[in-house]
Amino acid sequence: MNRALTLDDLVLAGIALAAGLVLAFLSRTLLRWLAGHAKRTRWSGDDVIVDALRSVVPWAAIAGGAAAAAAVLPLTRGVRHHVDQFLQVWLILVVTVSAARVIAGLVRTVTQSRSGVAGSATIFVNITRVLVLAIGFLVVLQTLGVSIAPLLTALGVGGLAVALALQDTLANLFAGIHILASKTVQPGDYIRLSSGEEGYVVDINWRQTTVRQLSNNLVVIPNGQLAKANMTNFTQPEQQLTILVQVGVSYDSDLDHVERVTLEVIAETMREITGAVPDHEPAIRFHTFGDSRIGFTVILGVGEFSDQYRIKHEFIKRLHRRYRAENIRIPSPTRTVALQQGTVVIPQQRTAQDPSPSPAE
Repeated sequence: MNRALTLDDLVLAGIALAAGLVLAFLSRTLLRWLAGHAKRTRWSGDDVIVDALRSVVPWAAIAGGAAAAAAVLPLTRGVRHHVDQFLQVWLILVVTVSAARVIAGLVRTVTQSRSGVAGSATIFVNITRVLVLAIGFLVVLQTLGVSIAPLLTALGVGGLAVALALQDTLANLFAGIHILASKTVQPGDYIRLSSGEEGYVVDINWRQTTVRQLSNNLVVIPNGQLAKANMTNFTQPEQQLTILVQVGVSYDSDLDHVERVTLEVIAETMREITGAVPDHEPAIRFHTFGDSRIGFTVILGVGEFSDQYRIKHEFIKRLHRRYRAENIRIPSPTRTVALQQGTVVIPQQRTAQDPSPSPAE
């Protein structure tokens, strides 16, 4: 100490600490009020910013009060240096964590607000958070007097070794980034792989893609496998799609009458069934002279992939009921099998013991 500690020093230090605590309380109350107003706005980015400030500003006020208290106390140069260094590291950590929360929240907000980016995918959010925390850690080391140049060199050499050891993991990471950047697959899309897996994409993270099947089971697919597989996306470029229903009528049917009745059933189904697309122009295409029927295809419009099962179900029921009312037959294949009755003669076999009959007998 340069001088002796007095009661006045303690009082001033206590006042500084109390002022920091009061300022932290007032700022937190003010930011809570701002958070309530931010929730009523359309942009969700202000919610993220206010939420981060609620953790930064109070801690900064407390750190300022502690720094003012240390300034009025008669501390030695070494102790003051350590106190200042501790407060700096404290503020850097608080700012780093808050900045990671803000930037990750803004990235999530941007991806949710744009249809061309995977909104619920966590890979961009996680990468952003890790980068900000890593930068904050390096700043802390520099503040403590630790040279980060040798550390960066060691990290470069170690990173090469880790990259060789984690080839599959890194392949999945970059495959996930490529999938999201190319916008070929997004959470909410219904996909089908050439290997047979299909369902709604739930999430794409740094290692794997989660797909929810129609049976509500989850299928976890590594990003590298997803990037290499032949895939059908039933949601891109449009969510609406067409489905084909195969129908056949007998040869003695009036095809014009069949077409007219079928179009009426299509219009009724498209108008009354949830998930159908009423504006979709119905289409019927005759295409085959079969063994027992004339085949044609009915083209229906559905809102999204899972709607097709309900629409097919209702359409087939209504079409069958209407065909019966209009005496339009849907023949079943027939086969005629002709059997020719014949006589099978089994000759008598002779054994070696049986003597051959003589001519005289």
